[in-house]
Amino acid sequence: MASTYLSKTYGSSGNRQRQAISVWVKRAKLADTQTIFWSNGGASYYAHLRFKSDDTLQYYAHNTCNLKTNRKFRDTNAWYHICVTLDTPQATEADRLKIYVNGVAETSFSTASYPSQNAEVKFADDNIHHIGQSDSGSYFDGSMSHFHFVTNTAYDASAFGSTDATTGEWKINTSPSVTYATNSFFVLKDGNSGTDQSGQGNNYSVGGGTLTKTEDCPSNVFATGNPLFVKLGTWSNGNNSIVGSSSTGVRPQMWSTLGAKTGKFYAEAKYTDASGGMVGVSDYTATSSLIISGLYQGGVTGSVGFWHGGAKYINDLSASYGSAWNNNDIIQIALDLDNSCVYFGINGTWQDSGDPTSGSSKTGGITLTNTRDEDWFMSWGDGANTDTATCHVNYGNGYFGTTAVSSAGTNASGIGIFEYDVPTGYTALSTKGLNL
Repeated sequence: MASTYLSKTYGSSGNRQRQAISVWVKRAKLADTQTIFWSNGGASYYAHLRFKSDDTLQYYAHNTCNLKTNRKFRDTNAWYHICVTLDTPQATEADRLKIYVNGVAETSFSTASYPSQNAEVKFADDNIHHIGQSDSGSYFDGSMSHFHFVTNTAYDASAFGSTDATTGEWKINTSPSVTYATNSFFVLKDGNSGTDQSGQGNNYSVGGGTLTKTEDCPSNVFATGNPLFVKLGTWSNGNNSIVGSSSTGVRPQMWSTLGAKTGKFYAEAKYTDASGGMVGVSDYTATSSLIISGLYQGGVTGSVGFWHGGAKYINDLSASYGSAWNNNDIIQIALDLDNSCVYFGINGTWQDSGDPTSGSSKTGGITLTNTRDEDWFMSWGDGANTDTATCHVNYGNGYFGTTAVSSAGTNASGIGIFEYDVPTGYTALSTKGLNL
């Protein structure tokens, strides 16, 4: 969502003393000021909810209030549910403004300036409002879902979510029983739409960038590239795209945020620039070693790589395997952890006459050195430090960058949207896929 935002200018004001903001967010970039919600009525009169450059969360209304957490939000794999409850008529200062994250009230703040009794904030007034950007940029980089803004009633987090009795996890309430009043809205419900679902008709339009749909959601988290493993090259599109750089000195790769020990998983990526391209899989120990050493997939035990020239790499040795890649080819990975094998494909053709459904016979597959009881991760990117491979990974969201797949293949698991048919028995690398 970087450089993308939604915008609306209201013609009249709503209740600015009692409000609730509820939104699910998944971060893609850290250490950068990123706006979730913003309203402006001039240089000295504005409000925003945002992540600060130190990865803390802040609700700020100029000359009115300022809450900034001590807690830092650095998980780029999970979705956070953020709820802000404003109720300035309350007699007790701390009851006038509360921040909840995943259903739990934040209580530790580096800055805690509460609004005075009956104070009004800028949200819901008769001026411009942005979702995902302020007036000076500060774009939100990541994904948002189920964004509610409610006026007149100070709902807390329990209106928008609940704790799962079995897992203890905070889960989304997709149809909360709340009353929407003037300037309230409910957008980004189950898709990339700024159309207001609250019944108030407060539609938001795209103010800049491209708003793309994602299958990744609070109830099914999909893998993305993990910036906490390594961050080389230029990353974008929710950490699903990478451009290598000949000046990094180390091979830029994006390892998946999710890994697995058992099961069968499928993913694909379009290489718009195949020069130096390399994909692969590695267990946790090998992944750590590759990151430290700057080697390519297949450069250490516990990893396998498929090079753009058509070779496979195992234990730092190359061997003939498949065809060379061309620009705009779609590279596929089928990872069979039940049989310790991986298959690579190009544009729907499995290399070395591979058959990912062959089970223990591993027809045309590459056997994994699977002696460690560890998760395995997928990776995509640049296998050389002098090339600029460019790839757009599809872990099941149905997009290569901002371009949707041209015609979705079959997928028996029903999880994820891919360009090519998902081999029988395989699924997307996502939380639901991991629990099949």
